[in-house]
Amino acid sequence: MKTLSIKKLRAIALTLMISASMGLNAQVGGWKADLIENSEKALATMIERAPKLQSFKDKSYGYAVFPKVTKGAVGIGGAGGQGIVFKNHVPTGHSTLSQATIGFQLGGQQYMEVIFFENEEAYKKFTNKKVKFDGQASAVAITAGASVDVAFKGGMAVFTQTRGGLMYEASIGGQHFSFKPKE
Repeated sequence: MKTLSIKKLRAIALTLMISASMGLNAQVGGWKADLIENSEKALATMIERAPKLQSFKDKSYGYAVFPKVTKGAVGIGGAGGQGIVFKNHVPTGHSTLSQATIGFQLGGQQYMEVIFFENEEAYKKFTNKKVKFDGQASAVAITAGASVDVAFKGGMAVFTQTRGGLMYEASIGGQHFSFKPKE
């Protein structure tokens, strides 16, 4: 049996990630009530695991919830997911998260992510598509019984919680977001 070269493995991984991303877009397509419900359930689950998140939710001007972000990598990695953006706890639009990374990484996982906006300025920055998290941005990973003593940074606080999978990684990259207002 022939072994696949690293280049071929990377090409296969990239093709799979692009296909998955296109599938996410096709699946979500337009405005869907199930995405709102899934976002609300994801945030409730995260708050259940780390009750201090409730104060972020209560005090925030708004927030974006991505109930399922799928990530995969073989050297070069990518992630994608769909989410709902809320202002004053009311859905205002939907957002797409995309991420690209490079470095030592192998595996796949799914996670939930929430971004809390401290004020109107941070919310507008996000909804005007001016938010990109680089490799230096950090998210707080929520685990059972985790302490969430975090302050807003640049008007935003980011939290993630793993849904499943296994990922080995030492990589750099960034997240990019799109926003489409509710019609």
